Parts: sequence; C-alpha cells; structure tokens
Amino acid sequence: RLRDWEHSGDLDLAYGTARAHNRGMVEFCSVDPRLLPTCYVPLVDFDRAAAMAEECVAMGASALLVASSCPPGHSPSHRSLDRVWAIAQDADLPVVFHVGGTGDLIDPAYFQNGLPIPPDFHGGEENFRSVDYMAIPFPPMQTLATMVFDGVFDRFPRLRVGVVEQGAIWVPSWMRQMESAFEAFVKHEERVRSLELRPSDYVRRSMKFTPYPTEDVRWIIEQAGPETVLFNSDYPHVEGGRRPIERFERSLGDLPESVRQAFYCDNFLDLMGAGARRLVRA
Repeated sequence: RLRDWEHSGDLDLAYGTARAHNRGMVEFCSVDPRLLPTCYVPLVDFDRAAAMAEECVAMGASALLVASSCPPGHSPSHRSLDRVWAIAQDADLPVVFHVGGTGDLIDPAYFQNGLPIPPDFHGGEENFRSVDYMAIPFPPMQTLATMVFDGVFDRFPRLRVGVVEQGAIWVPSWMRQMESAFEAFVKHEERVRSLELRPSDYVRRSMKFTPYPTEDVRWIIEQAGPETVLFNSDYPHVEGGRRPIERFERSLGDLPESVRQAFYCDNFLDLMGAGARRLVRA
C-alpha cells in the first residue's frame, strides 16, 4: 500500500501515511532491542524524500525502505535523489527493498487461463503463486542495474542495499547480464565508460540478497560470491518454510565454516551497519 500511495498522485497522502507507518514501526520495535525498525521513504518527490530520510534517521531507523520498482515520473538514479543516498550513507544505514514494493508484477491477463485460481501459500487468493513468483526479481533487477550504470554506487561507495524476500537464485545470471551490457555499451555510452568498477564488483561490494529456502544457496555462493547472500526465515510467515535452517544447511553442504559464518551472521552485520552495532551492544 505504501508503494501504491506513492504512485497515487497525492503527495500529502504518500508522505503522511509513510510518516505514520514509520512512527508506528519505531514504537513497535522499541520494546525489544533485537528489533530493528525499517522506515519507508517515498521517492516520488525529491525534496520530501530527502526530508523524510532525515526524519527517519532522527527517529532511530535502522534501515531506509524504498520501493524496488521505479518511482513515478523519474528514475531511482536521478541526481536529485542523491540527497537520499547521501543521508543513508552518512548515517551508515542500508537502503532495503522488499517484496510487495513492486506494483503489479505481470500483466493480469496471464491469470486468465481458463483454469481455477489455485490457493496461495496461505490458502487464500491475495498472495503470489507460481506464475507471478517468476517475475518477483524483475523490479529490483532493473532498479539496481539502472543505479549501477548511472553511477549511484560510484558517487556513494559506502551505500549498501539489501534485497529482501525477493529471492537470490537470479543474482548470478543478472550479474552476468550486466557484465554483458557493460561490454556491449562501454564504447558507446559515456556513463558506462566512466564507471570505476565492473558491474559485478558493485554487487559484491554494496548489495546483499536473501534467498528463498527452496533455492540452491551453494550454487548462488559459488557463482556470485559468499558476500552476496544472507540467512532469512520470514518468520512467522509460511513462505519461509517450516525448517529454514535445515533446508539452508542441506543446500550449503560441505562449504567451509567461513562461508556459513558469512551467510548466517557477518553479511547481515555488514549490511545493517549502525543498526547492527546497536544490536551487538544490546
């Protein structure tokens, strides 16, 4: 809903509901030091986005949540949003995406197949199923690739992004696709030519992804690097599986303890920055 209100055309509604959400989130998490509040920043308006990011930091946010789809009317890499990324970087807070911040994943006509609508994970009809599950990574793939090629991660080398509950099995092929795009356009686009790193290097330096328990985490790590993925359970939602640790352990197989330490602990601490340090002190 926060994403939909951001696209509603009513800025007062978009930022007012985000502010109410953020205050509620901070208050809810204040009862237990293990809870780290994530506060939403609509990117639709440049000035209000920067002001809200500052407000989130001031009220004690541990992460800034933005929609993983494109903001209405401009790119997420627009230079006027640099103030938001600067605030996150200076406060040592990650920017995070989450499933649901995408709008419609696919054309609804895909569901007009002459068959009964199957139940979702919860037994109802309001969540995603196999067909739209396939499209979950598309918005973060495009948003992050745009930010890479438009130099956001050069301008803010300490900016970190977490992609949560949108899977990670797609990350290795996406990294290779960006490498291919780099090779195809480096001679023709100044923005690509001026990048300080290869696209994959930005991913390994600045981004973390949470795999679904049905995904082959060992393969992801072998292809993308042990610094790219981190444990998640989605508790108490059933999408995370009933025994996520057991499933991830089977997937990790005989990978060394250092890889497990990164997956279960260190990558999370690296992503969360200042929030993680508060957590460790608590």
